[in-house]
Amino acid sequence: MNFQDFRKVMIYKIGDPKVFVWLIIWLMILVFFGTIAQKDQGLYLVQLDYFSSWFKWFGPIPTPSAKLTMLAMFINLSGFFFRPNIFKLQKIGVTITHMGIMLMLIGSGLTSLFSVEGTMIIDEGKKSNFFENYYVKEFVIINKANSEFNDYIIFDEHLLYKNSFLEVSQLPFTIEVLDYYVNCNPVQKQDVKIHNNFYKGMARNFYLQEIPSEKEYEKNRPGIIYEIIGSGDINTDGIYILFMGQPVPQTINFKDTEFEFKLRPYRTYLPFEIELVDFEKVMHPGTDIAKSYSSEVNLIEDGISRKTLIEMNAPLRHYDYTFYQASFIEENNIQTSVLATVKNYGRMFPYISTIIMCIGILFHMLVMVSKRFKN
Repeated sequence: MNFQDFRKVMIYKIGDPKVFVWLIIWLMILVFFGTIAQKDQGLYLVQLDYFSSWFKWFGPIPTPSAKLTMLAMFINLSGFFFRPNIFKLQKIGVTITHMGIMLMLIGSGLTSLFSVEGTMIIDEGKKSNFFENYYVKEFVIINKANSEFNDYIIFDEHLLYKNSFLEVSQLPFTIEVLDYYVNCNPVQKQDVKIHNNFYKGMARNFYLQEIPSEKEYEKNRPGIIYEIIGSGDINTDGIYILFMGQPVPQTINFKDTEFEFKLRPYRTYLPFEIELVDFEKVMHPGTDIAKSYSSEVNLIEDGISRKTLIEMNAPLRHYDYTFYQASFIEENNIQTSVLATVKNYGRMFPYISTIIMCIGILFHMLVMVSKRFKN
């Protein structure tokens, strides 16, 4: 296929404006059914099913998800730029508008692929250089052999599926995942003497019972059943359980080295630190309800500290990170600030693309009006 043939395909088939109209209609259908599905599935699962996947299955029928639909929209719009004379005065407004729409689609793609959101929880007077994901978890093994620092070995949640093996050179044993639950309850065993030699730690007295996922996905308590094999030590090899918020740390001692196991929210580390200097709240008169609250923080980067205030309607923006004052915790006379944190590479795209589209529409209107006056 030569360039002329390719150009005709882009203009008359792939870039057909009718295709764009049908894609918009399909996107509206997905939004409609996705909104209804939130009642039973919750926001996060609906986002994964309808918008973040490539295909949405309606029973046995695969259909394009919102992600695939928007990719098709981008390809369809790109066909416009193969049309002749698109930079002439009469068409320049439409061309600019198309550029703005495509830029918005690029921004949404970057947000879908790379954005991360979660919470940063800081006690007053303390520092933090990470935030934790609302939904995604990680399995962490901490090697405490060195008295000056700890070595962390981290396995992402997508590796924690039934019958998978977790092996790295830093570990003197292998871990087999026997099962992983998105939501579970620890249940006490009735007879702890049965097969007790095979179970270690909390697994001697408890087992994990899988329960249905919560609609508010962040309220789930995930759990993992795993077996340590290949250590050559009968006191180490065995079956263990671990769940979020486990009150008793799961540790093992292998050849005078202590290993601690944790199941925790996925952490995103920052290239800077935030120190909570002072947390303040204002209460509604005569009530225990907070009217407003704010965090005075130090943003520390490369040894340089910059003081700033994060309020409910005034977030802190630094690089691609945005910190919102979301909530607070008061416990044992310790004040803790909860900052909703978003890392979004496409944060500026909606603003820029909207300005470009407005310029394009305005320019097109001016051209149309000038034609009327000439006639």
